Amino acid sequence: MPLNKLIVPSLLALGLATGLSACGDKSATVTEVVQVQTAELGTFGIELANMDKTVKAGDDFFQYVNGTWLKNTEIPADKSNYGSFNILGDRSEAQVKAIIQDMAASASTAGSDEQKIGDLYAAFMDTETIEQNGLAPIEADLTAIRAVADHSAAATMMGNPALGLRAPVGGWVDVDVKETDKYIFYITQSGLGMPNKTYYLDEGEKFDGYRAAYVTFLASMLEAAGEDNAAERAAAVMAFETSIATAHWDPSKRRERDLTYNKMDMDALIEYAPGFDWAAMMAASGLSAEKTVIVRENDALQASAKLFGNTDISIIRDYMLAHYISGNAAYLPKSIDDARFEFYSKTLRGTEVQRDRWKRGVSQVSGVLGEAIGKVYVERHFPPAAKQQMDDLVENLRVAFKEGINGSDWMGDATKVEAKDKLQKFYAKIGYPKTWTDYSSLEVDKDDLVSSIKAANVWQWNDMISDLGGPIDKEEWGMTPQTVNAYYRPSLNEIVFPAAILQAPFFDPNADAAVNYGGIGAVIGHEMGHGFDDQGAKSDGDGRQRNWWSEEDQAAFKAKSQALVAQYNEFSPLPGQNVNGQLTLGENIGDLTGITMAYAAYKRSLGGAEAPVIDGLTGDQRFFLSYGQIWQRKFRDDALISRLKADPHSPGEYRANGIVRNFDQWYVAFDVQPGDALYLAPEDRVKIW
Repeated sequence: MPLNKLIVPSLLALGLATGLSACGDKSATVTEVVQVQTAELGTFGIELANMDKTVKAGDDFFQYVNGTWLKNTEIPADKSNYGSFNILGDRSEAQVKAIIQDMAASASTAGSDEQKIGDLYAAFMDTETIEQNGLAPIEADLTAIRAVADHSAAATMMGNPALGLRAPVGGWVDVDVKETDKYIFYITQSGLGMPNKTYYLDEGEKFDGYRAAYVTFLASMLEAAGEDNAAERAAAVMAFETSIATAHWDPSKRRERDLTYNKMDMDALIEYAPGFDWAAMMAASGLSAEKTVIVRENDALQASAKLFGNTDISIIRDYMLAHYISGNAAYLPKSIDDARFEFYSKTLRGTEVQRDRWKRGVSQVSGVLGEAIGKVYVERHFPPAAKQQMDDLVENLRVAFKEGINGSDWMGDATKVEAKDKLQKFYAKIGYPKTWTDYSSLEVDKDDLVSSIKAANVWQWNDMISDLGGPIDKEEWGMTPQTVNAYYRPSLNEIVFPAAILQAPFFDPNADAAVNYGGIGAVIGHEMGHGFDDQGAKSDGDGRQRNWWSEEDQAAFKAKSQALVAQYNEFSPLPGQNVNGQLTLGENIGDLTGITMAYAAYKRSLGGAEAPVIDGLTGDQRFFLSYGQIWQRKFRDDALISRLKADPHSPGEYRANGIVRNFDQWYVAFDVQPGDALYLAPEDRVKIW
């Protein structure tokens, strides 16, 4: 089973840098002040040179804030998209590289974190040895796959965590969302080599090209294994995957938490979904003692199990062979590594060149020993004062959110009580975990990269399933401190902000307050908003999935949500390719909630005083321009298609434009009038909180 320790967070992907100008005469009664602190961006936290003053804010706010940057910035050849998220990611990557090198240089004790980090990085970087070894490091595994005689043997091998084989089913351990004092194993649809079912089934020349390139790629993997008739056999594998894709739920349906909670005894699952040897897979995965599981896409898994059982074992073997080689491409000769890059990065996402080996090595080591690196990262790059400021911001947002709930004109009193209870119980994690992961039982062999990777797979898998039967660990993190991202985890009702995102343009201790509220404040509000989006709102303050809404309030909330769906369905970044308003609904609600709560918190922070004018810009203008700059990002066309088809986040352009047009105060700040392209009549603006 190709599974990792997965918390299923609601991720916040970011990107941008900004600029701005004043509009209207909003500053007549406010005293001009001089910014005396040294902000990282511009003079007060926004890069004014990035804006395009030829564009009206009311016509295209995203271009207004970021237009000059968008015009002058080329996406680096080794990236499929580029923006603030990537800029901070590059910074973190360079910092982690320095940490890895320093730890490797100081390693003196066998079995220490320093030894493991240094040896794993060195093994990954030793391309000469990798080339000399050829397929020898995986030959025994290839031989074992070729020897698979029946479907039960295939299921057993797919359950082996060391191999990380692709399989029609996947899974992970997480809190049981209806019994939140227990962990349970979740089983989910899986098995596709392309991003999701749309890549197999959508019509059009672009998708025909993806499918043809995928068959060529599968054939190249079989050829690398020394198999004959590779093209014909690759086509059969493609047909098998297409049949699975046909059975899969689409991405929008997979978001529906009421549909994806199907608790079953293992005996009932075996009877419900024959054709796949569930017992064999579970035993190989170390899960034979588990009597109950949660099946997510139940009828899709039922159909996939039947398809698996009815597919000739020779095709299953080829499927396993091709994907095992592909999955290990980074540890194999360059020709194989390049073939994987050619399809997954160049064809599917438009990336022009492979990332430098050292960058990939940093990602590899951080993925295996992330918290050992993260501990040093925090010591070097995350000052305690930043954590305190973040704590204060979170509490300011919490108070603002409570006021928003109290002031809601569509939510009844009983539902408000539940909502405020949930808000109060939000657990905020800032920067880094309280307790660091212990890697003492993980072994790394500098002279055997593949064995080290397999050992890491087993270690991570065993670390995850060790949660089963134990107490809930509320201090566990789903991201490392060096990750530029954030998430909300509904089963623990927690909002989490790794250290690496707490940098400009999102957060800067020396920036103007309006900038920080428009940046990281909106991010905090976004993650809080996930607790009250169309799916997060199905859990209560203790993380338990239950309906705490009155029937009337639920209907009102759905009406507001569907209005937002309709708005986003109209956005079309490429001809014939629209945003999926239902798929992106949770993130769009998060964005709208985020800006609403951040703005209210900013106003509270002023204590009734007028915000100063800085560089001709009012506090409200700086707030919105900061919000606009955090979504700065450019996409290659293929990467943008991937975003639209598989990602629950809207492209950055619409995370800016699609939100501000629903927010009354933005219209006032930039004198947006009827006739402007983004203008919405007041009755058409979606207001939730």
